[in-house]
Amino acid sequence: MKPKVVISRCIEFDSCRWNGLIISNSIVKSLKPHIDFIPVCPEVEIGLGIPRDPIRLVQEGDIIKLYDPASNLDHTNNMMDFADSFLSQLPKVDGFILKSRSPSCGICNVKSYSPKGNVLSGKETGMFARKVKSLPPLLAVEDESRLLNLRIREHFLTKLYTLRSFSALEKKASSLVNFHADNKYLFMAYNQQKLKEAGSIVANHQKLSLPDVLDQYSIVLSEILSGMPRNSANINVLLHMFGYFSKTHLNSSEKELFLDLLEQYHQFQVPLITLTSIIKMWVAEYGVNYLENQSFLQPFPKELQTIFDTGKGRIGKQL
Repeated sequence: MKPKVVISRCIEFDSCRWNGLIISNSIVKSLKPHIDFIPVCPEVEIGLGIPRDPIRLVQEGDIIKLYDPASNLDHTNNMMDFADSFLSQLPKVDGFILKSRSPSCGICNVKSYSPKGNVLSGKETGMFARKVKSLPPLLAVEDESRLLNLRIREHFLTKLYTLRSFSALEKKASSLVNFHADNKYLFMAYNQQKLKEAGSIVANHQKLSLPDVLDQYSIVLSEILSGMPRNSANINVLLHMFGYFSKTHLNSSEKELFLDLLEQYHQFQVPLITLTSIIKMWVAEYGVNYLENQSFLQPFPKELQTIFDTGKGRIGKQL
């Protein structure tokens, strides 16, 4: 089943931005065949026209308002009411892709102003996005600009498709057991401690009902996927998988090549897909069934596994 994702309507869907333009984004364009999008423009939904005077976040003391300096109108209450209404009537979705730096939709890095028009901060969250970020944590949320970064995009898609798979589980214990087993190495890369905690929930030593087990597991799952795995954690998982082949199947040249690529990955010189593709080839060649269904090797559709990146440097410097 395709994930369901709410998206700002101005991104690849409609010319509804404040200046009457549409935002072109190659990543969103590539996602269209694989995701059921639900487009929305909160600013248009509260009655603002196309084009329209730009609105902004204005801070007075501890209070932040959504304000139109041209008309001197405060749109805060209208936006909050719309957000509450829209989100309460929304069908089950798996994520959001929102317009970067927008005073309504920006999830981070939105400018705020003083009543006199001076810039106070560039680190706020848009008014609609605030409501989105207050939703239960089992959601993948990003903006279209950050998705141009390879590692942010990989994390978003991994989270999105993992949550979709969990939501689609049959309501029986064996389905959860299989889900946890298939995601063992992925969760190991994200958070080894939480992987063990999730495993204890699946074991269900307390003999809880299945709904209670699923509720507990969903909480830990959201914690597992709350942050991106480090390169070192991915390398640890790759070495675990490498161990299935290195002792009995590979010659010295093959081992040396893989370890050399592993070092290049450590130095941010090659993408993760370079290493996982080699592991997948060995899985097929040597019939290592245990690794065949490991989501770490392909956490989202292969058509979306691109290596395009903004080239702005290591991800750690951007968060």
